[in-house]
Amino acid sequence: MAAGAAAGAWVLVLSLWGAVVGSQNITARIGKPLVLNCKGAPKKPPQQLEWKLNTGRTEAWKVLSPQGGPWDSVARILPNGSLLLPAVGIQDEGTFRCRATSRNGKETKSNYQVRVYQIPGKPEIVDPASELTAGVPNKVGTCVSEGSYPAGTLSWHLDGKPLIPDGKGASVKEETRRHPETGLFTLQSELMVTPARGGAPRPTFSCSFSPSLPRRRALHTAPFQLTVWGEGREPVPLKEVQLMVEPEGGAVAPGSTVTLTCEAPAQPPPQIHWIKDGTPLPLPPSPVLLLPDVGPQDQGTYSCVATHPSHGPQESRAVSISIIETGEEGPTAGSVGGSGLGTLALALGILGGLGTAALLIGAIMWRRRQQRGKERILPNTPPQEGPRTPGGGGGACRAESVRGA
Repeated sequence: MAAGAAAGAWVLVLSLWGAVVGSQNITARIGKPLVLNCKGAPKKPPQQLEWKLNTGRTEAWKVLSPQGGPWDSVARILPNGSLLLPAVGIQDEGTFRCRATSRNGKETKSNYQVRVYQIPGKPEIVDPASELTAGVPNKVGTCVSEGSYPAGTLSWHLDGKPLIPDGKGASVKEETRRHPETGLFTLQSELMVTPARGGAPRPTFSCSFSPSLPRRRALHTAPFQLTVWGEGREPVPLKEVQLMVEPEGGAVAPGSTVTLTCEAPAQPPPQIHWIKDGTPLPLPPSPVLLLPDVGPQDQGTYSCVATHPSHGPQESRAVSISIIETGEEGPTAGSVGGSGLGTLALALGILGGLGTAALLIGAIMWRRRQQRGKERILPNTPPQEGPRTPGGGGGACRAESVRGA
């Protein structure tokens, strides 16, 4: 066999170096390579070892030779004495044993019990009910899981808690099928419930798949909610879907809260889902969409879709959510705030000081100009006759001189 291919497989597989002598339980995923270590074997040829196996591919113990043979496509011995299964399958479940003799004559035995598994896809609910009626048996839906090995189990949950079928209020019809070629399992579980009168009006159901192997996590369906109606109550069809936004208009400042309310009056109440920019939002059904602490990522066009049993999905008109920038580096038009007030006050103080200084300088210049005019005109003025009275002719003369000048 090619040494490069064996080395590549060695990197990808589960290697069991240092395995203790005795039996070990090994689990391997279907289709993946598996390497089992032969304890005590020399790392390089020549080696004295023997691998034998008893699996679904054999009727009895099969002995493998280090020199290779027709089983090389299923299992072959590597140069270091380990056993390689290139692609483990369901038929490879069984017992593997190795007996090795070291160069000093010590014999060591290794024993492995191999089990394989395959993880299915997430379970799904097919043909789910749209509503339930109190006091009578109702089919909730059928939970389906495909492609598992071993088969595993399906279980139902009511309001997040395990739902135990009692044959009265809840019953389950299960079916298990196995693919004739791959050997993988398909599980089905149909749930019937009889809601109590006066019980929970909107119960939530879900289903989960649990693998048969330990340390494997369960897989869950998405929960779905149903409305329970009393007998004889008439449903009210869905008419028009209205979308309300608060604050009105949808334009808000960063950090504000926006509330979108989808009004779809109908009985039973429809399920409300939300759409942003043409893409459904991954949220549970709710008639109210709250956007706290709005940021740029929340801007866009929103609408709601109401789904009613007597009606197809009906979408509301779209509303736009936008952000009014307040301007962190400076106030926007029509607003003054924060540090802008201090800047404005400083500017007004400077302008006021400049205005006062200008008035003082103007008054001084006017006073000096008046004084110079008086000094030029008074020497040419004829002497006055008679006594001068305060504020009399002299005052009139000075006024005329100033105008003449």
